[in-house]
Amino acid sequence: MSTSEKLGPPWTILKILRWTTDFLGERGIDSPRVDAEVLLSHALDLPRIQLYAQFDRPLIESELASYRAMIKRRAAGEPVAYITGERDFWSITLKTDARALIPRPDTETLVEAALKLLPEVKEDQRLRVADIGTGTGAIALALASERPDLDVAATDLAAPTLELAKENAQALDLSERVSFFQGDLLDALPQAWRSLDMLVSNPPYIGTSEREQLMRDVRDFEPEGALFSGEDGLDILRRLIPASLNVLKPGAYLLLEIGYRQGSAVTGLLEDAGFEEIAILPDLAGRDRVARARRTAQDA
Repeated sequence: MSTSEKLGPPWTILKILRWTTDFLGERGIDSPRVDAEVLLSHALDLPRIQLYAQFDRPLIESELASYRAMIKRRAAGEPVAYITGERDFWSITLKTDARALIPRPDTETLVEAALKLLPEVKEDQRLRVADIGTGTGAIALALASERPDLDVAATDLAAPTLELAKENAQALDLSERVSFFQGDLLDALPQAWRSLDMLVSNPPYIGTSEREQLMRDVRDFEPEGALFSGEDGLDILRRLIPASLNVLKPGAYLLLEIGYRQGSAVTGLLEDAGFEEIAILPDLAGRDRVARARRTAQDA
């Protein structure tokens, strides 16, 4: 007899977590206990730590109904962040739904690198940064939240995605310093934004040849346009890297999130474009994650 068969009413927090962990695990969910806890804390509007403090608390029927509906969605493969409608990123919380890629902890590597490289300026000076392919607005809004002296342009090709980023900016009270523009890569930037102190981007970089290797949560639910970039995943970077030279100030940095096996190829693209001080930065797992490069300080 399985653990789930031994369990039954009254459904306390501990019992429902045990049952759900078994249920999700049997359906191939990679982190069934964590997902069960996150969704239950959302259903009960409790911090996760409070679940442990209230293990013996029975759930009322309305709470059970809400939780069951979420677990049904998770068992079908829908990502937790789409079910709860939010995801923590850096020091901010972002609204998340199927209009945009879910922000990942790996992308915080890019935010950290950008903050280290942005120069300090006098009180009356401001810096201009562009985030190309902003998605939820994660990078743009994280940078703006940390540096009040930044004005940020956030672009995206898809109008619904850009609307989600705007909603996040409004919720974080950052709309005055983050401007949104729709269009293809740098074509979206107005002329006034074509002299940047930094350009950052987490572009699509997965190859279409890797589609079947992706987790079901990603492959079946997150927007394809935010994931794939040609057979080898580099099509967008082949366009973005050389074009970025036309909008960066001399000496300004370009920061790109890349796939963990793309370090060598992206380094070659940056060298071919004429960038200097090229480096590939690792994420917390030690894998290649961010390409950093600098436009020459003086034009030839």
